[in-house]
Amino acid sequence: MELDTLPALIQQMLTPEFYPHPVQMPIQLMQTHASYVLMTGDFAYKLKKPVNFGFLDYSTVAKRQHFCQEELRLNQRGAKELYIEVVAISKQGDRYQFGNDGEIADYAVKMVQFPQSSLLSNMFESGEIEIADIEEMGRVVADFHARAQTNEYIQSFGTIERIKESIDDNYRHTEKYIGRAQTPQQFTETKAYTDRFLSEHSELFLDRINQGFIRECHGDLHLRNICRWQSKIVLFDCIEFNEPFRFVDTMYDIAFAVMDLEARGRKDFANRFLNTYAEHTGDWAGLQVLPMYLSRQAYVRAKVTSFLLDDPNVDSQERAAAAQTAGGYYRQAWEYTRDRQGKLIMLSGLSGSGKSTLGKKIAGALGGVHLRSDAVRKHLGGIPLFAKGDASLYTPEMTDRTYQRLLALGVQLAAQGWTVILDAKYDRVSLRAAAIDLATSGGIPLQILHCTAPVEVLRDRLRQRTGDVADATVDLLASQQAAWEDFTLTEGRYVTGVDTTRDLDDFVCGL
Repeated sequence: MELDTLPALIQQMLTPEFYPHPVQMPIQLMQTHASYVLMTGDFAYKLKKPVNFGFLDYSTVAKRQHFCQEELRLNQRGAKELYIEVVAISKQGDRYQFGNDGEIADYAVKMVQFPQSSLLSNMFESGEIEIADIEEMGRVVADFHARAQTNEYIQSFGTIERIKESIDDNYRHTEKYIGRAQTPQQFTETKAYTDRFLSEHSELFLDRINQGFIRECHGDLHLRNICRWQSKIVLFDCIEFNEPFRFVDTMYDIAFAVMDLEARGRKDFANRFLNTYAEHTGDWAGLQVLPMYLSRQAYVRAKVTSFLLDDPNVDSQERAAAAQTAGGYYRQAWEYTRDRQGKLIMLSGLSGSGKSTLGKKIAGALGGVHLRSDAVRKHLGGIPLFAKGDASLYTPEMTDRTYQRLLALGVQLAAQGWTVILDAKYDRVSLRAAAIDLATSGGIPLQILHCTAPVEVLRDRLRQRTGDVADATVDLLASQQAAWEDFTLTEGRYVTGVDTTRDLDDFVCGL
């Protein structure tokens, strides 16, 4: 970018004498459609551009001050160690400086500067992200949402009317990009899908309000707004400028991260994040509204990127790249609207037989929802996932409740087009029959995978099991074997045996 195209303030902030502390030269400038970020070495300064996009209004100094304060307040929830203070910038003559000596010209959020290599987006590009990072991200976001504020006012943003208003704003702001970054077909069909979803599933959105899932969320939860800092996952740069963008369903937040990982070609990472989050929150039912939010979030990224096409401070090369990126997001938003055939995959077998290992692999390969009875049971019992349950958690009554809830969730999600993996012993004919009956009556394809391994392998696996949701120990194996009820002839046509001592990747590839 040419220096002389930048505002005078930004030009001066690119010089070392502007700062009251040592800087590392050259000072780096990053910008989006709405902000400038200057990185000086130990600290970064974020200024808001004097723009008004309708959904975002930084057009006056007073508004920029307000939203700087909001940015500080909101981001200290998930990244307190990064956000320091809001600083005033004054002007005397043609010179700018920090402080209140002179006419107040602007405000900036002062932050601790962390290496750009710590951004999960950059870690992803360099191949440093591992599945453990993705699972940690799922747990961190689950904890963030558990602490997020909610009240009657915030919940009012979860109504169909408010959601539709926000989504329709996206379409209005992007009509001018039809033929430039998206096709007429993509625009028409994506909009028709969201209109139809909101009209046909109003009861789902009412349930989300009643169950307290409309909260003060992050609002922009993709990999560029997540970093690994001081050995932990940190969420930063949440939405401060627009209440409808952060007073949202927790699934709205989740959709941003899932969409981003899928856009980067790692659907397996997206799936592991989603399943980790759902298992920790117990909010599997929320996945019923996720497809609409996935389309919505891809469309938002397309919209935001499209704005760069009209920004005079963006050069022609960046503009061409932005057009290509926006086009990819518009296509992704459209692809999320395609119909999907749901199915149920029931895993059965004794404790230690490898059901959960197989379930994770199937979920990652097929984009499925992995429902573990151990997690469902603990959420029903109201105890932490990794706490050991007492005898009350394993009464026959609680076991029946667990299987009923497991199946109800599975059928709900399969009806919405999800592949659902039901991971439980399924050691009784009556439990398996209930699943077969509901799948058959609902026209849902069903497959039963019976996991087996030699008893010595089962014992070894249970002895070595640590840090897992499941409570089963090796001393339960004998009673489980005695209680097992063999598959009937009717069940047999659904059953495939799986020796889990063999290569499961090969088996999953054949599904």
